Amino acid sequence: MKKHLMTAIAAAAITMSATAGAVDADKAIEYRQGVFNAMKWHFGPMVGMIKGKIDYDAADFERRAKLIAALAQMPQEGFAEGTDAGDTDAKEEIWENKEKFDQGMKMMVEKSAALAEVAKSGDMAKIKPAFGALGKTCKGCHDNFREE
Repeated sequence: MKKHLMTAIAAAAITMSATAGAVDADKAIEYRQGVFNAMKWHFGPMVGMIKGKIDYDAADFERRAKLIAALAQMPQEGFAEGTDAGDTDAKEEIWENKEKFDQGMKMMVEKSAALAEVAKSGDMAKIKPAFGALGKTCKGCHDNFREE
């Protein structure tokens, strides 16, 4: 009797731990979209400053660059297996070519950190190329891995 009870408890524990680690696809999609929307929120005014459509505010630009660098570290978690279906613009290529996608995400983290560092200088001549490099990295992933 004890042996059967222990077997049942062990089986239940294994099942519960496997279920606890499962990702809710809808929540993962909502999470990553939220992170990207927050990044977009900060990019908008930065683009305006870069293009001269908004007065350049070095402190605000630096603050936004730091926030983007922090946010850039977050979305990867939302691209777990099984999150390719649902209300998402993510292409199947993300999961078919995970290594390339992961490299793009790594580049986003690196380029956003570089921009945050350069933004400290307040020197637009240094900021523009770093911002352009980050934008190019974002565009590369969008072109390859996002439905338009």
